[in-house]
Amino acid sequence: MATDLVLLPGRAAPTAPLIAAIETLAAAAPFRRLQTPGGGTMSVAMTNCGSWGWHSDTRGYRYLARDPLTGCAWPAMPAAFARLAGEAAAEAGFPGFVPDACLVNRYEIGAQMGAHRDFDELDLRQPIVSVSIGLPAQFLWHGEQRRTRPRVVELRDGDVLVWGGRARAGYHAVRRLTAPDLLTHGTTPQGLELRYNLTFRRAK
Repeated sequence: MATDLVLLPGRAAPTAPLIAAIETLAAAAPFRRLQTPGGGTMSVAMTNCGSWGWHSDTRGYRYLARDPLTGCAWPAMPAAFARLAGEAAAEAGFPGFVPDACLVNRYEIGAQMGAHRDFDELDLRQPIVSVSIGLPAQFLWHGEQRRTRPRVVELRDGDVLVWGGRARAGYHAVRRLTAPDLLTHGTTPQGLELRYNLTFRRAK
């Protein structure tokens, strides 16, 4: 695995409390599929919590203090979310991480995330903390160049992936989500037939 890319298997398990918190957040700030600057529509639905929310449309990528869908401030980040992110970052070698934004991504069967890097934050010394919930997924790490053949990281329910330092601006993607092979993977929390991903960042 790339330097400064750290996998913490099962660190967020059990994830049922996280799922319940996501459902509460989505009641206040509904999931939506955003437009890309090129005019396409993302296959992954998303919402946010915390002081800042990430947004994309034909004008570009940026962080907003208010949800453009509702006009309200984003829901507050649950204390359990912030604590998990801070502790996981410290375990991965990045102490003192205090996120002010949490992107909540919902992957249904067939959804994917193309190769990109998280580069809209002001302080790139702060790491990214990514929590996987529900169906397993294949995380693709390209590194410094988008076209580099990726390393594949298998992510399961409760796994936490942290990257920062020399890996902070690395390109990464998520392969198209497929229906689970229950003989291999077993059941997911509460019979969840999708994948949630919590991505914690220090935006400002």
